[in-house]
Amino acid sequence: MTDTERTASQTPSRTINQNPDAMPPLGKAIPLGIQHIMAMFAGNVTPPIIIAGVIGATTGEQIFLIQVALFVAGIATLIQTIGMGPIGARLPIVQGTSFGFLPVALPLASTFGLAAVLGASLVAGLLQVGLGAFLKKIRHWFSPVVTGIVVLLIGITLMPVGLNYAAGGVGADDFASPTNLGLALFVLVVTIVVHQFGRGFLKAASILVGLVSGYLVSIALGMVDFSSVGNAAWFAIPKPLQYGLEFHLTAIIGMTLIMFVVGLETIGNISAITIGGAGRQAKDSELSGGVMADGVATSFAAIFNTLPNTAYAQNVGLITLTGVVSRHVVTIGGILLICMGLFPKLGGLVAAMPHAVLGGAGVVMFGMIASAGLKIIQECELNQRAMLIIAVAMSLGIGLPAVDAIAETMPGQAGLLLKSGLVPAALAALLLDAILPGKPSRVEPAPEEAIAAKSEEAKSNL
Repeated sequence: MTDTERTASQTPSRTINQNPDAMPPLGKAIPLGIQHIMAMFAGNVTPPIIIAGVIGATTGEQIFLIQVALFVAGIATLIQTIGMGPIGARLPIVQGTSFGFLPVALPLASTFGLAAVLGASLVAGLLQVGLGAFLKKIRHWFSPVVTGIVVLLIGITLMPVGLNYAAGGVGADDFASPTNLGLALFVLVVTIVVHQFGRGFLKAASILVGLVSGYLVSIALGMVDFSSVGNAAWFAIPKPLQYGLEFHLTAIIGMTLIMFVVGLETIGNISAITIGGAGRQAKDSELSGGVMADGVATSFAAIFNTLPNTAYAQNVGLITLTGVVSRHVVTIGGILLICMGLFPKLGGLVAAMPHAVLGGAGVVMFGMIASAGLKIIQECELNQRAMLIIAVAMSLGIGLPAVDAIAETMPGQAGLLLKSGLVPAALAALLLDAILPGKPSRVEPAPEEAIAAKSEEAKSNL
């Protein structure tokens, strides 16, 4: 055997791993696809459960919201992996319901109803398609200090939501009871232990392990009512426009602003996949197509009654760990998500989960969002200019929600945008970063340095 033949015989498996268009054997591809779904499942169903509580949804409506979240995530994943013309990165990107929109969506839903949130999401999605098309020209608007501040504030804003759920849910008769708090603490401890001492898939699915463990304990304690499962249908096709669409300028402004930040997160996830998994920089077509697919998925989600979708970072870590960058593996996962979304009884099982179980995991999930924001901020030099931007934005983002009286004095619906604090904080960060002198130019690392850095970062997240 010649050296060339020997080399060729040794490279196919690595070629399959690093080539997004290669297809591993089905015996490996199917388990890998299931693994991707298990890693994102908890994050995908949590936002619809939270929004259901805000709008006072019935158990049947909650099951429906979980069902459509699964169905839409599957369709959105296929848009990314298979693509439609210029839309879609054609990379192994798993899409799911975004936590990023919750801080703005929750007050909007409580004030205007879910239809206004969905209408604003539809518009925001269409604008994100435009963002993807003109990505190269406007990317410089969103420096690490701006993006990091917004992501950090998203996590901080959601932390009280997680703690309210840990106590049993606002309005619960047994709110903050020892049973609820103990159950939430159990989920939190299990999640931490599995994340720290687990390996591979087990480590990546630590949130899911915590949720399942807490669910089983709550069943043993007699805290679960399975009547919703019995009343749910075995098979049902999700109905579009179940809640309708309403368009309020306040809601559109808020959702659009967060859409820009989430779009930047998608760019980061795509870059991490190509650098850490495929060993190269992301192509312009992959970045542009991925962001446009995010927008299409968000508008599609609005039509099918669920919150905006985005690329899931936890799956990026799985790709870096396994080294398998085949988009067809994730396509299999997307098909499985669609199938799961067609069986409402599965949604019934999730809807029956006590709030305290979800709250225990929420403490970790929302805290990790804030941690991710801190990590993004670290990418920039923390000089006096950056510290000033952070100081002003954080004061507005944390202070305004704590002083409701200020928002109540604002005319019309302007006060609603101030209640979350996130919108004025993001606007302040964008404006100050644009007008203050001394904005640093973004220097891209050398390819080999970027590969090593992103690979280590993704592995550390698992």
